[in-house]
Amino acid sequence: MSSRVSNYSERRTNGTSDNDTNPRPRASAHTSRASQSQHDQRSTRSPQTANINPAHKRSASGNPRPASRIAEERRTERMTVTTKEKLTSRTRSPDRRSRDAPQPEKRKSKEAPKPRHSDTKSRDSKPDAPPTSWEPVANLTPHTSAPLAIRVSIPPSASEAPLSLQPQPLHELSLEAQEAAIIEDLLFVFMGYEGQYIRYAYSYDPNEERDRLAGPEFKILPGLDPSLQDLTQSMLKIATYYSALETFVDVQSREEFGAVNHALCAAIRKSLHDYLIMVAQLETQFLTNETFTLHLLNVHTLPTSQMMFQLYSLAHEFLKRNALLDDESSEDSDPDDIENILENLKRGGELVPGNMTGKKVCKGGVVIGLITKRLETMSGDPAARSLLTSLLRDASRPYMAMLNEWLHHGEIRDPHSEFLIKEQKSIRRDRLEQDYTDDYWERRYTVREHDIPPQLVAVKEKVLLAGKYLNVVRECGGVDVSKVAQDVPKSFDDPHFLDNVNNAYAHANESLMKLLLTTHALPARLQSLKHYFFLDPSDYFTYFMELSASELRKPVKSVNIVKLQSLLDLVLRQPGSIVSMDPFKEDVHVEMNEVGLIKMLQRVVNITGIEQGEALQPPSNQPIENDKNAVGFTSLQLDYTVPFPVSLVISRKTVWRYQALFRYLLSLRYLESQLATTWQTHNTGVVWCHKSSIRRIEIWKRRVWTLRARMVVFVQQLLYFCTLEVIEPNWQSLMSRLKAKDGSIDGSGKPDRTVDELMQDHVDFLDTCLKGCMLTNGKLIRIHSKLMQTCTVFAAHMNWLSRELEKSDPDLIGPIRPPNMTDKEWKRFQAIKSQKSHGDSGSNSQLQDEETRVNNLFEIIRNWEKNFSRHLQILLDALNHYAATETVVLLSLCARLATANQGTDFSGPRNEEDVAA
Repeated sequence: MSSRVSNYSERRTNGTSDNDTNPRPRASAHTSRASQSQHDQRSTRSPQTANINPAHKRSASGNPRPASRIAEERRTERMTVTTKEKLTSRTRSPDRRSRDAPQPEKRKSKEAPKPRHSDTKSRDSKPDAPPTSWEPVANLTPHTSAPLAIRVSIPPSASEAPLSLQPQPLHELSLEAQEAAIIEDLLFVFMGYEGQYIRYAYSYDPNEERDRLAGPEFKILPGLDPSLQDLTQSMLKIATYYSALETFVDVQSREEFGAVNHALCAAIRKSLHDYLIMVAQLETQFLTNETFTLHLLNVHTLPTSQMMFQLYSLAHEFLKRNALLDDESSEDSDPDDIENILENLKRGGELVPGNMTGKKVCKGGVVIGLITKRLETMSGDPAARSLLTSLLRDASRPYMAMLNEWLHHGEIRDPHSEFLIKEQKSIRRDRLEQDYTDDYWERRYTVREHDIPPQLVAVKEKVLLAGKYLNVVRECGGVDVSKVAQDVPKSFDDPHFLDNVNNAYAHANESLMKLLLTTHALPARLQSLKHYFFLDPSDYFTYFMELSASELRKPVKSVNIVKLQSLLDLVLRQPGSIVSMDPFKEDVHVEMNEVGLIKMLQRVVNITGIEQGEALQPPSNQPIENDKNAVGFTSLQLDYTVPFPVSLVISRKTVWRYQALFRYLLSLRYLESQLATTWQTHNTGVVWCHKSSIRRIEIWKRRVWTLRARMVVFVQQLLYFCTLEVIEPNWQSLMSRLKAKDGSIDGSGKPDRTVDELMQDHVDFLDTCLKGCMLTNGKLIRIHSKLMQTCTVFAAHMNWLSRELEKSDPDLIGPIRPPNMTDKEWKRFQAIKSQKSHGDSGSNSQLQDEETRVNNLFEIIRNWEKNFSRHLQILLDALNHYAATETVVLLSLCARLATANQGTDFSGPRNEEDVAA
């Protein structure tokens, strides 16, 4: 440009001028150029025209003028050498500019193109004065986390240049010169730089990132011809798009935006590179083609303008999602990143990675989803569809690499938390022994519901399960991690994409099912659990209870657990017992739970709301008040150690259910043994065996025996119902489903269902047993607790009743031996009476004391009968209600328990108040 302007200045001194003292007389004769001579035309040519290649002589209409080629060559002979150097720098591609960026002197001509005209003006006015000095320097910015960022500093604005360096006003130039100047400016503006007459709007601040992301607005200096103004204004949008996209690539390729964004930015950068090649080709046309006009420039840029608009619109969607364009955003922080932030803090990192401010980052599957949605919207535009398809293919490559690694190796390589599967690294396998909520299986790997690509929505469960299964097999050494999967799809539009997911899922499920059922003998493990926790068979446990009775009668804090464990090991190894052949008997352990069964179940039901149909969950670690009257019998429970990976199926959550059922069955058996002891007392005790001469005492005895028999019926029917009508049928159903999954039914040898279904079947079996045994309903638990408490108190006070009966029966107090007592028994009674020192009282007072004792005995038995009958009838009414609304299996239990309450005052339906009580 400087060479053109100097050439023009040298020629201008020989031409005509309106005012010889005016330093800028260039446009003085352009109004009458049609009638002037060829010499006048040369003298009035503008600096813009003088700087153009000789072939660029164009009229106002853009057509070549009829001038002699030889004369033109003579006129431009002196500027040919200098023009070549300027053309070389002007046609330099952006890639070369990036490579030459560390050398500021090579960038100077591009970052500050304005001084070309102003330098001419100063030489025209004062030929001997040195040019005005203004030398802006471009620097290298520090490295950032964006691998695609441009490191060259932002050039200074043209408005900051000294007034003496400003270009010649447009209104002083001819129409031909205006067109040439505007074309040259547009070529610079297309690459993101200001021109001499096209500059940034005052509202645009290049140092503000939000302005750069939105794209600069350009203004044209006044004086441009309206015909050129409209064309130029329409093409300035391309420059806005390019500058915004270049900044978008810089920002979106930062580390925290993830690999998918990085791949997308690389694809956009490739499109921008093609765009810059197009600009270079347009510049070549401008320099070599004498028929090249602003209109042709507009025609050549129209297809590229549509492409740039599509990229610009897509980029703005991402920027809005990332809250990089607005000061406020409705997006909240991503809860999925909390675990990663905690892990980062543990490693001594920063609270928030990178330059983010806690806003939700649009990355991974969301990026793919936005591109896919826009592709569906623009499906009617072939060019846009082709562009977006290419972007989607390139952006999804790193995502597909993570997906294939998860599907075929069970590993997650996701440093930026953008994959649809989230891994909680804090949940480790060594916590399975204390995990009562199945955190390892349920929460170790979960789906990011809001970050799923549309292509994976239909198969997200298969993707999750395939990786989870393979992860378990891999931890057991069943997957070769070093083996690279062959022929896997690299993009979502691959026709084998869904087949890859389905085949990986089937392979992972088959591998884990084989590992569980065959290698680790899951059916045998479940059978072992049934032996110990469901007391099937119970011969070994009866023997254990007899050996440890003295220890189990102690308060729970005084029980020697080591001794109990030794006794259990002794019983389990006893020859002749079924459990002696169990290969897993070493995994059974004795422990004490100071919290009563009823209190524990009530707390669980209150927390989880099991009555509303929610799943039963074990209690949390919150403290529960211990039972102060607990003894070894009521606190005894078994524990079972399960190795990995069987612990995924027999987890702590399921073991807790086994323990709840075991403690319930043990309480029924223990109460049955207490009532059996009471029966022995009634049949062998002297005070109960002989027939008293007092009829009321015999009636009282019969009422005691009847109440004991009713309690025995209640306990035995409950025990029978729970074992043979609830647990056993559901166990057989579970085993049949397990065999079906093992392929033994259809003979195919392949599992028909998934490991998750197997795990769910196991949990459903236990939940069904708990519900059938009435342990998941708060109201039934309360009624059952009162009945059990009544029976326990009755059995526990039988020795006291025997002593009270002895004091109340006159046959045992008088001097005459009862006919149904032996001499030995009578002598024992006499020895006991002789040891007592009683005052000499009258017979009336003695008889009155006996009468009071008998009345007290009747009052006691009446209260027990009332409590037992009333609560039993409430239980029957509740069972009838729940049998009609929830579990029909309870009807058979109602029919059996009704026999224990026939003939009482409380038989029959109860009112609402009694049932609520």
